[in-house]
Amino acid sequence: MIRLLVGLGNPGKKYERTRHNVGFMVVDEFLKKLRVKDYKEECLSHLFRVKVFDREVLVAKPQTYMNNSGLAVLNILEEYEIHPEEMMVIYDDLDLPLGRIRLRLEGSSGGHHGVESIIKEIKSENFVRLRIGIGRPKDKNKVVEYVLSPFSPEEEPLLYAVLGRACECILRCLETSPQDAMSFCNAPLE
Repeated sequence: MIRLLVGLGNPGKKYERTRHNVGFMVVDEFLKKLRVKDYKEECLSHLFRVKVFDREVLVAKPQTYMNNSGLAVLNILEEYEIHPEEMMVIYDDLDLPLGRIRLRLEGSSGGHHGVESIIKEIKSENFVRLRIGIGRPKDKNKVVEYVLSPFSPEEEPLLYAVLGRACECILRCLETSPQDAMSFCNAPLE
C-alpha cells in the first residue's frame, strides 16, 4: 500500500517549468485535482497530507535540490515510519519519449541522480517509480542544458495530457495497488 508520494524536482522559480521538474509538476497537478494547497515545511520538504480513498497519504516535494533528494526522503521515511516499498517516486526519464510514462515496482536508478541519491540514503531499491518521459536531446553532450530547459510551446499539449494520465495512474495505484495499475499506467496515450 502506497503511503508516500514523492515528486522530484528542484525548488525555485528558475527551475519551475523545466523538464527535470516534471515530478513536481505531476504532484502539483495531483494536489490541484484534490484541491489541496496547504503544506508544512517539514523533513526538508514541502509536505502535504491528502485524504484519498478514506486514508491519509503524504505527498512530498523535496527542497534539497534533485541530486540530494535522498536526504529529504530518508527524513520522511524515518519521521513517519514508512517503509521504502510504501513509497512512490515520480520523476523525469530521458530514456522515454515525451508522452510515455512507465510504472516500475523497483530497480536501479537508471542514471537518474535524484533516484541515485534516494537509493544511497535509504539503502534500498525497493520502491515504486513513476517515470515520466521527457525524451533526449539530439546532442548527447547537452543533457544538462536539456533537462534544465522548459518544455516548448509545441510540447505543452502533450505535457498536459501526460500530467493528467500520471494523476490517473497514481489514483489507480492508491485505489488498488501498483501491480494492478501497471497495465493502465504503461499503456501509450491515446
